[in-house]
Amino acid sequence: MPLTVLVTQMLDFFSVLFGQLGGLTDPGEFDPANPLVWVYIISLAIIPFFMMYGQKMQSKVILGEVSKSLVKLKDMKDGARRDAIDYVKSVIQDKAADPSAKIDKFLEYFTIMPVDMDPSGVVRKVEHVIRTKDERMRAEVRKICPGVGDYELSKIENILEAATALNMIYKVVRHYFLMGKRTTSMFVLVQLQMVMPLLIEEATAMKKAMGAFEKGQPIGDGIGPMVVGRMMLGKEKMPAAKETVYAEGEHAGRKLYLLKAEGPSGTVGRPGEAISRLVGDLGIKIDAIVMIDAALKLEGEKTGDVAEGIGAAIGGIGVEKYQIEEVATRFEIPLYAVIVKQSVQDAITVMRKEIADSFAKVTDTVHAIIEDKTEEGQSVLVIGVGNTMGVAQ
Repeated sequence: MPLTVLVTQMLDFFSVLFGQLGGLTDPGEFDPANPLVWVYIISLAIIPFFMMYGQKMQSKVILGEVSKSLVKLKDMKDGARRDAIDYVKSVIQDKAADPSAKIDKFLEYFTIMPVDMDPSGVVRKVEHVIRTKDERMRAEVRKICPGVGDYELSKIENILEAATALNMIYKVVRHYFLMGKRTTSMFVLVQLQMVMPLLIEEATAMKKAMGAFEKGQPIGDGIGPMVVGRMMLGKEKMPAAKETVYAEGEHAGRKLYLLKAEGPSGTVGRPGEAISRLVGDLGIKIDAIVMIDAALKLEGEKTGDVAEGIGAAIGGIGVEKYQIEEVATRFEIPLYAVIVKQSVQDAITVMRKEIADSFAKVTDTVHAIIEDKTEEGQSVLVIGVGNTMGVAQ
């Protein structure tokens, strides 16, 4: 069939389908040299093509983009594993031992949260599971590194936790990538594509955090313990709970009880349990509680900005916060909070200059709250919340 006849028939078909198209669709006036004819034909031919294959083409593009990100995550995960193995080899006494198998087992460790259908008592259940997990992980680290001191053990524990988090991020992303690839589901792939930049940021921060833990350097989350640790200098430190110490001080006629995790090990301590012991068991009368912690900043806010508010400034799974709020409510103790704003990346990597420079402002804010909210002769509990890696007292 001649080309002109075929094109004329196509124009007749589209003319009937879409109505009179004016000039270009008149078979008697068909001119193959007229570029508008071909533009229109190609445009109409593309429509059904994209209706049938457009989604598959878009899926292929998304799969390609996510695949590249998945390769980055795998490289970071494998690099974190190698760094953890190399660091453990450098600190264990038996240099001929290979801890790779034990570390690989550690990276696959998981925790199952208790049932919460009946909320009564769920916090105690969660606390029990978390405490058991912490003790088990610490025991596993001791098996991997026999004869290593507590300070080095805390560093290794933090390094392995970061490596475990990277391993889990990679496995979850791989799961949804393969599911989307197998089912060619646009909904799965588009959601994965949207969150991928955030996951890459978090994974990059985790990888950088391992370097800080290896060197025992303070991280952004340690600003709270750093402020309280400075207040503790020259004072007697007494145990308040496991890995948690307190000291007594004075400011403007008020008695201060200073509480933080015991540094310079990388731990957050047990401030909730410590408050229960100080106020409940020891019967210390507290008139106000001031908590200092790092807090996630919103986009557009400056790293290191200081703000004050009301409530228990503490993160985590919620056990410690519940314990602090329970004691404060039972004894009618007002809770005041001072936060230093920072991103997730800032919180778990080496402390930035902007965060360290907020030290004086945080201290002045705490003193102002003490002077404004309490009277002379009263007692104030000041808590530095956060990972105290590299921060002594």
